[in-house]
Amino acid sequence: MSNDDRADVRSQTHGALAVASRLRLLDALRAADDPLDVRELAAACGLHVTTARFHLDVLTDAGLVTSRAVQSGTRGRPRRLYLPASRAVAGGQTGYELLSGILAARWAGDSEQRARRAEQAGWDWAGHQEPGPAVPAATLAEAAVHVNALFAELGFEPDLVRDGDSLEIRLHACPFRAVAIKHPDVVCSMHRGLLRRALADVDAPPAAVSLQPFVQPHLCLARITPVTAPSPGRQIPPSTGSGGKP
Repeated sequence: MSNDDRADVRSQTHGALAVASRLRLLDALRAADDPLDVRELAAACGLHVTTARFHLDVLTDAGLVTSRAVQSGTRGRPRRLYLPASRAVAGGQTGYELLSGILAARWAGDSEQRARRAEQAGWDWAGHQEPGPAVPAATLAEAAVHVNALFAELGFEPDLVRDGDSLEIRLHACPFRAVAIKHPDVVCSMHRGLLRRALADVDAPPAAVSLQPFVQPHLCLARITPVTAPSPGRQIPPSTGSGGKP
């Protein structure tokens, strides 16, 4: 295989893993004891059957998933079962998930200290994203649109809805779900810091923010609520090189 061919294969593999729904399908296959069909996978991942079938085709073309037809004993199309091409590392985790989990588990301090440092890390993380137009948000709704777009770019599959005076961003996929389940104080606090920095970057009107992890197996809620004065909640001191005040 030539270098160009190898590059094409790597590009196809990386592209297949760039969509959170495909990662969820792959995670479900790696966690299952037996091969699954498209309906079982769609139900497990909260996807329409047609959508799940499309993503499975992409994963198959990239060499990450294999399938086989099984005759059900009745007339009609054979049932197609899917299974992962590789179980990756122990527990079905990818190398990144395993490394992230090890680092999160060894983040010293009690839960409050870990959450505080993780929130600061999330603040800094947002500062490393590609800057958009420096246009202040006149309303909290405009600011929420900016935040929603950022979470979309990062693979959270968000949708933005209004709930009374508050705005709610429903995160349907977490790119770090496997680590967040075991270490929510680190991962979810980091996402809260990301949310706060995204609001600060557009000079959003004063608001209180919260993030509720896993209100459903594949759903987290980020909530933005207007306040009449700057929120008295916990402040995040800027770290060296963070690029702005929290």
